[in-house]
This record gives sequence, structure tokens and C-alpha cells, in this order.
Amino acid sequence: MQLKLDIVDAFTDTQFRGNSAAVVITERWLSDSLMQQIASENNLSETAFLVPARGLYHVRWFSPLSEIDFCGHATLAAAHVLFGRHAAMRRLRFFAPAVGEMEITLSLEGLIEMNFPVRMPSPVADVPEALLLGLSIAPQKILRNTQAYFAVYSDEADVIQITTNSDLLKRLAPYDVVVTAASSEYDFVSRYFWPANGGDEDPVTGSIHTGLAPYWSGELRKTTLRAYQASKRGGLLYCRVSQDRVTIAGQAVSYLHGEIRLQTSTCK
Repeated sequence: MQLKLDIVDAFTDTQFRGNSAAVVITERWLSDSLMQQIASENNLSETAFLVPARGLYHVRWFSPLSEIDFCGHATLAAAHVLFGRHAAMRRLRFFAPAVGEMEITLSLEGLIEMNFPVRMPSPVADVPEALLLGLSIAPQKILRNTQAYFAVYSDEADVIQITTNSDLLKRLAPYDVVVTAASSEYDFVSRYFWPANGGDEDPVTGSIHTGLAPYWSGELRKTTLRAYQASKRGGLLYCRVSQDRVTIAGQAVSYLHGEIRLQTSTCK
């Protein structure tokens, strides 16, 4: 059995920057175990699997460790692959159970714009000790949404310099941790840590901006924001917030187009 495989650097226009994702598009779902094995073999933050059905693409995302319910950068990567295969296409629709229907458009400026539900964080009354001990710098404020704890800082230098204890942050599962601050060059910066679900630090995390963008929109009194995820690879995100939706846009660049060759015994 042979499957097409693409690897794309998302939220960047430069290879070896942004966040890499693998994309596999098939006519029907592979088994859960096979998708997990492929994602583990790829050993990237996520592998997106897509199946076309009734005018849209159903999408599932797998980290090297497990299936996750929402991944922004792998969605961007998948859209980049599909727009590349169909030159006249300017609009796509994806669907995932935890997110619902996602409309994705290719702008005239070359940005891929993804429309998601807002996932606003709320203040946390009881902050887990593992979170406070797992961050080298104490945050000014702690919030949480369905995905992660938000550690908010008053100085963007804290976000850049912070170190973490992954063993402690693993205790927060199923929640991950994002650290963030307002920025002088951008509207806000962030870094994302997810040792319980994928790896120590994620290079660029589109999904968490469905919480970050609405939060900073309220703090900065702006509906259009530029965000930078300050990992070693780095990534730039353009966000637009409305009442209950957030558009997250970015660029992407192809790295690899290849073929997975599965042994017959593997496919059973």
C-alpha cells in the first residue's frame, strides 16, 4: 500500500522555520493504530489525516504520542497542500468533532486564513503547585481553557527567558501550558509547552491562539492582532477576533513530497 505524504513548515515563509506538520490524504480512514504508527514514525509535532466527504474534508490530528482534538498548524499545512494541488481553489471546508466546521480561505496576499470558534480562557481559582514549580519565573496571572493553562506575564523578556520542568508540567495532563505577554514589536508573544501530549516545547501552536487572540483582544482593545510564537524556530500569526469566532492566518512552505510504502501485513 502506498500513501502520499507531504511535510510543510507552517506559519512561516521560510523553510526550517515555523512548525512542521505531515499531511496524509486518503479516500477512507486508515485504522486508528496505523495512523498513530505513521505519526510516531514521522515524529513531528502533528500529522494530519484527511478524508474527503460530502463537499468537505474530515480531519484528524495525531502527535507522536496520541490523537489530539485540535491542531491549527497542521490544519494550515493541510490547506497549503490542497491549495497547491488545486490551483483554482480559494476556499476549503474542514470538519473535526471537537472544533466543528472550519472555513479556510486563500487570500490574494497568499495568507491561508482559518476560521475557528473562540476558546477564551478563564481565571483559575486554585492554581496547581506543579504549574508554579514547573515554571522558572512566576506569572502575573493564571487562566485556563479546555486546552491549556495560560501563564500571563507583564514583560515579554520573561516569556523569552523562561525555562520549564517537563516532569512537573506532565502532572497537569490533559492540560498543556502557554506562557504569554504583550510585545513591543508584535501585539503579543507566547511559547507553548506540552510534555504530557507531544513534546517539551511546540514550535508554533495555531490552536492555542483561539484563546490567546481573544484574551489579548480584550486586554489591548484591538480586534486585529499580530502574534509571534517565540520558540527556536519561531512563527508569525495574524489574528482577527469577532464575538464568537477567531480567524488565524499564516503562510506555509513545502518541504517534502513523498510516498509512504506500507507492507501488506502493516495494513491489516
